[in-house]
Amino acid sequence: MRWYFSERHRGHDPVHEVEGGQLGPAQEVAERAEVIAQALRSDARFEEHQPRAFGRAPIEAVHDPAMVDWLEQAWAEAGSEHRLRERFPDTIRHPGLVIPGASSPVPTGHRDAGLGYYCFDTMTPIVAGTAAAALSAVDVALSALEWTLASGETTYGCCRPPGHHAAAAMIGGYCYLNNAAIAAQQMTTQLAAPVAIIDVDYHHGNGTQAIFYDRDDVFYLSLHGDPDRAFPYFTGYPDEVGTGAGRGWTANVGLEAGTDDHTYSEALARALDAVERAGVAGLVVSLGVDTYREDPISDLALSTEAYGPMGARLAALGLPTVVLQEGGYDRAHLGVNVREFLVGIGALPGD
Repeated sequence: MRWYFSERHRGHDPVHEVEGGQLGPAQEVAERAEVIAQALRSDARFEEHQPRAFGRAPIEAVHDPAMVDWLEQAWAEAGSEHRLRERFPDTIRHPGLVIPGASSPVPTGHRDAGLGYYCFDTMTPIVAGTAAAALSAVDVALSALEWTLASGETTYGCCRPPGHHAAAAMIGGYCYLNNAAIAAQQMTTQLAAPVAIIDVDYHHGNGTQAIFYDRDDVFYLSLHGDPDRAFPYFTGYPDEVGTGAGRGWTANVGLEAGTDDHTYSEALARALDAVERAGVAGLVVSLGVDTYREDPISDLALSTEAYGPMGARLAALGLPTVVLQEGGYDRAHLGVNVREFLVGIGALPGD
């Protein structure tokens, strides 16, 4: 299987995140991509490639150009000047803070105002290399997609930072640019047909859902921890099914704590019926392996043995497929879990 990787991800190297008001160690760190790369490089079934640059046009087909401008300048305008290691918002643009009908422009007079305008949490820091890493993750995703569309082969993009929490004009949840949404937009455009995004990360992909919520050319399916207890809490409920032309093009499956291999497999099989009925022509997989039983920030109970069959089940859809990395934070098992999923979805020969 061909896979893509960018060394530029290392520029996004946060040390801290703030969760529940507590300053703690960052979970979304460079080592995540490195352990995945090590697992794939040691396996002759995988062939590594470097991404090419695609520029901003595919990004701006999904994201507000003003937000992309801000992301590219956020560190230069404030971080380096004030000798900060990383930046977090101190005020977030909550809907209750904004006067209805008022213009509420992006403030420019204070270094932290733009971050609070665009970021929805305190766990998504801006550091010196964040923008370059996020742009390179998009190039990884689009390079993988390019090969899938040219060859018909399933391809993997080792995207870091991840993307599925980033909306059109919002960052958060460790995500800055929505790699899967950008790839899906490109895929549906090039195929001139509807496509699907299947998100198997533990956390609901609120950003991906929001981008396509009123559209009938990208079917979004997410299996995730029940948002009643799981970040991002406010999205991912079963009654979120799309609106307008997109009604029926979103499906959410919330999972109970402790969900095991068998229960997850049954839930996935039921959910995929909706994807098959949609008649899509291509597939983007948002792959999070934070569903693993030892993941430090999740509470499902999947074993390593679950990921190969999960991948095989998605392969059975028979669609041109690109797999893009989202979460997974148990670094001791992250590489093998990703590899097992890829072996399954790529129908690769056994060891």
